[in-house]
Amino acid sequence: MRQLLKLAQNEFSESQNLLIASLEGDELTVQALLDNQSADINYRGTVDLRLRQLDFVQHEESADELRIEYVIFKTDATPLFAASHSGHVEIVKKLLVAGADANERIFRGYALTAAAREGHNEVLSILLKSGAYQPACEEAFFEACLTGQVNAAEILMKWEFIRPEVLASALIHASIRGFLDIVKLLNKNGVGLNSSHRVLLRSLKPSLHSNLECTPLIAAIISRQISVVKYLLRAGARTDCKARLGAWSWDMSSEEVLRVGAGMAEPFDAVWCAIEYWESTGSILCMILEHVNVNSELHGRSLLCHAILCNNDEAAEILLRRGANIEFCVRTTDGAEFLPIHLASKRGLLHVLKVLITHKCNLDAQTEKGETPLMLCIIHDHQECFLELINSGADLAARDKDGNTVMEIAKQTGKTAFVYQTVCNVILSGRKLYSSDLQTFSPLHYAAHHGNAEVIRELLKRKEADIDQQDKTGLTAAMIAAQGGQIEAFKVLVFLGANISVKNMEGGDTMKLAEQAGYKDQCEEVLCNAIMAGVLKGADFQEIHFAARKGNCELLDHLLEHGHSVNSLDKYGSTPLMITVREGYPDACKLLLTRGADCHISNTAGETALSLAQKVASKMVEGIILDHIARKVVLTGAQLLKHTKQGKGAPHLKSVKLLSSGVISWGGSKKRNLLCIEACIGASQEFLNNRKNQDAGKNELNLFRVATKNGKEIHFDAAANFSAELWTRGINLLVKETLGSS
Repeated sequence: MRQLLKLAQNEFSESQNLLIASLEGDELTVQALLDNQSADINYRGTVDLRLRQLDFVQHEESADELRIEYVIFKTDATPLFAASHSGHVEIVKKLLVAGADANERIFRGYALTAAAREGHNEVLSILLKSGAYQPACEEAFFEACLTGQVNAAEILMKWEFIRPEVLASALIHASIRGFLDIVKLLNKNGVGLNSSHRVLLRSLKPSLHSNLECTPLIAAIISRQISVVKYLLRAGARTDCKARLGAWSWDMSSEEVLRVGAGMAEPFDAVWCAIEYWESTGSILCMILEHVNVNSELHGRSLLCHAILCNNDEAAEILLRRGANIEFCVRTTDGAEFLPIHLASKRGLLHVLKVLITHKCNLDAQTEKGETPLMLCIIHDHQECFLELINSGADLAARDKDGNTVMEIAKQTGKTAFVYQTVCNVILSGRKLYSSDLQTFSPLHYAAHHGNAEVIRELLKRKEADIDQQDKTGLTAAMIAAQGGQIEAFKVLVFLGANISVKNMEGGDTMKLAEQAGYKDQCEEVLCNAIMAGVLKGADFQEIHFAARKGNCELLDHLLEHGHSVNSLDKYGSTPLMITVREGYPDACKLLLTRGADCHISNTAGETALSLAQKVASKMVEGIILDHIARKVVLTGAQLLKHTKQGKGAPHLKSVKLLSSGVISWGGSKKRNLLCIEACIGASQEFLNNRKNQDAGKNELNLFRVATKNGKEIHFDAAANFSAELWTRGINLLVKETLGSS
């Protein structure tokens, strides 16, 4: 038993030595061990193999990067496998002569596989001639194709042991790895370029790691192998072979698209694959487009639609440069209709949108609901796309089929804030907004509505807006600002020349609307400042009447100094004085009277300033007017009956007037010019007694008497009661002023 165990140990030691010597290329040791016949020629032992390892590093939009590394791999091996792996030709021959099995398979394959993998073509030929079986030949061939060993693959193909399905699989794997020489070899030997096989396909963008059936061309596209794609296309590979590789599922019955994951969507052909599995230079797509129609469709969508859905702006650019229909209309079975720009706007694909705009797409194209790209950006909250569209001239006055404008949709969807901010930023940046109908949307009206004085200044400075432009209801920007209480905006508009006399469709002007909205006082203050600055415009706006209505003496004085008529009439025939009387402004009345206001003018209702004062029961204003009239009467003078001798003599007609010094005069002599002290209505008792027999009391109310400084009392008979009262009031007023000044 001990002898048998010792014999087995010696045999194991000799076999391991044979394995190691075969691996290291020690021919003498191998020959000695073979001559001794103490070693097992097909012994399997463990050794450290230095293997050539191919590592493919993936990139998002470019071909996988091939990295070759040599690693030490501990594995089982036979002497023939070790010698074939290391390429020791003489040792391989000796082992085969000694009876080594060329068709024995271990973990790393056959000896033929090892020789093909490492590119030892002479060893490969020797092993083939020694009677390699078909499985060994196929595995070796496949390994040669995977590692790019074209000469080894060619040697193996000459033996014609490789089945068609293995050849097809090898072609696809070589296409994936970019081994162009292998692809050429296989094509040269009649392998079908359109054959398909199930292989592992990998991609970082879009993410893919699945066993799927495809053709060599599609495999090369997914792996971004430009040179292989170019060769296959020139060699006649079909571009219409389909594979289930897409990540986006199109619903033909609606406008919805679903991201279902790579390999889960409907099958598509090479050109669609080149768009979704994009190669950064675009070369692959360009090459395929030489063989296909740029406007080809799938499920009612075009290539351009697919590029947009994949957010591939570079592919979209190439398609458009090659003649893709930028206005291609997608029509679904449920009646939806949309263009590529709608798809980009709805999904918020800014870079794709820029490409479409550059190629002059219709910025205001409408869907079946009448929605424009601008509206879709608002509905789906794509702010950058909205900005790009209005910068490019999209129509802000567009309406959908329900009659909603862009701004109305923003309000309905709660997106007013971002739309407002974007519009203002565009205006302030110096760009011009486009509106096909200023009555529907006017930048100036929009800024006035939001009270943005800075934007208003910018628009009017660039002369891009008519300051008095009216919208569909007849409102001007000034009306909108006044009605909305945007006082700062209203001020800017007024000072820049807005006409506040313009009327809307209901006949209301700016101030009427302000009054209805409760902002009358604030707006009137703005108008006062504008009048003082001399910038207020309004053909029908009467500034002096406005100032009178406000009772603003400073403003009245300013206007009168600048040539406004103190007796100008408004549409009701009223003078500024009548207005101040009606409003009850005593100081304004005094100012107007001193500046020559006529108290006797009647308005269309037949009212004078005095009758108005009496009507509104303003005693103070009435007194001011009466004082003014009385002063004017006595200073001007009139024909009065003067009584003599305290009523004893006959009255005679005299031209009487009062001098500003308080002297009443009815002639040239000193006796006829007397200084007054007081005037009273009616006659004295003495006068009445003297006139007892002459009906003295009959016209007593027409009488007034004047007491002079020298003690005399003079009686005058006026033409009417009112005249007597005015003479009395005027004399006493001037006497008081004279005494006060003295």
